[in-house]
Amino acid sequence: MHPLRLTVFSYMKKFYYLKSCSTCIRILKELQLPESFVLQNIKEETITETQLDEMKNLAGSYESLFSRRSMKYKAWNLSENQLTEADYKKYILDEYTFLKRPVTIIDNNIYIGNTAKTVDEIKTKLSHD
Repeated sequence: MHPLRLTVFSYMKKFYYLKSCSTCIRILKELQLPESFVLQNIKEETITETQLDEMKNLAGSYESLFSRRSMKYKAWNLSENQLTEADYKKYILDEYTFLKRPVTIIDNNIYIGNTAKTVDEIKTKLSHD
């Protein structure tokens, strides 16, 4: 790998979020992530295909990273379509709001979304590091 090309695995501790999302900000404050974390506001610094592929490798599918709660999901009538993995990938890359947020990566573990259970799992992982 070229030394200047940084990917998700280069950081091993990454938090993908939306700065305008009050839930993401609340979780970010609650977690009090160490300085070793790289924060990526996905609206200002779009997700690259490489980053999304790495997230998918950890998560198991693009569908698990896809948010059906995005306002555009309903506006674009996507619920009426049979979406494939390729579709999920394309939509997330085309429109940042389709990424289920936040996404937290710690070492080779991925935590997707904002449920209390997910936040607790992150806290547990952080307390063991």
